[in-house]
Amino acid sequence: MKKVVITIIGPDRPGIIASVSETLFQLECNIENISQTLLQSAFAGIYVVSVPESMDSDELQQAIHSNLSDQHLLVVVMPHHAETRDFNKSPVESFIVTTSGPDQKGLVSKISRVIADHNANITNLAAVFKGGDDPDRNIMVYEIDVPVTTDIGRLSENLKNKASENGLELTLQHKNIFDAVNRI
Repeated sequence: MKKVVITIIGPDRPGIIASVSETLFQLECNIENISQTLLQSAFAGIYVVSVPESMDSDELQQAIHSNLSDQHLLVVVMPHHAETRDFNKSPVESFIVTTSGPDQKGLVSKISRVIADHNANITNLAAVFKGGDDPDRNIMVYEIDVPVTTDIGRLSENLKNKASENGLELTLQHKNIFDAVNRI
């Protein structure tokens, strides 16, 4: 079986995941990974799916779209290329960057640029902006993979400087420590 990545975006409502997974099952596809979230009232789902060799992406996209047409969802199917993850051959360690502070345009851009300039990769990002100056209403959490060759002290300093320039509080923790501290 070959793999595809399916992206589904649209207005949230109950049953989207059930409809997608039932359609894939009927087409003899296997869901390997799902990441799904709600952004305000918008549904966003990404699926990595094994599909029969004989099925092409256009055929799969049309079948899913047909089954979901009454739900006003955008469906995109594209080939999965696992080798694209090889952009960074050196070993990495995972860290969590958390910021809080007043909402303003460009915060994601500014913090993500510092991360990219240190050759670190953002593997997960959650940002909630509710406006105003209450820092508890505007939070970003980045999970990043940092090459072991990166000077983590310099990365931390550059992130904190950028955060300070923008009125943000910022913490950088190794993911193992973050997980241990935040375990329920």
